[in-house]
Amino acid sequence: MKVILLKDVKKQGKKDEVIEVSDGYANNYLIKNKLAIRYTEGSKNKLNYELSTRQKEEDKLVAELEKMKKEIESKKICFTVKSGESGKIFGTISSKQISEELKKMGYNIDKKTIVMDHVIDTLGVHKVVANVHKRVSIMLTVVVC
Repeated sequence: MKVILLKDVKKQGKKDEVIEVSDGYANNYLIKNKLAIRYTEGSKNKLNYELSTRQKEEDKLVAELEKMKKEIESKKICFTVKSGESGKIFGTISSKQISEELKKMGYNIDKKTIVMDHVIDTLGVHKVVANVHKRVSIMLTVVVC
């Protein structure tokens, strides 16, 4: 029997996939527990409509993030800190501090999306990446003075 998965099912497939399983497994487990629905012409059309709607929403989100990316990449995030004679600062600049500074600038970027390949503990200009979406990464310029 062909079914459309409504949720991810371990060892069977991911949400929205069409899979072939035995009739007993489909009726007694997948459909009964609302993990899948029968594959019919109506359910196929509904799935296609939902997938196209989700794709349009994701494209709209990516367009907004691309616009935000252009704005952010043209700006610098500045931190004024105390430092020693060798240019080493007291403490480090964390992803949380960068996220908070971006919020002050009007951009809501979560600290978990900010990837720092090195510790920011010296004066100067540092490049940091924020992976805000699987299709959009923002290069942030952090200036420590």
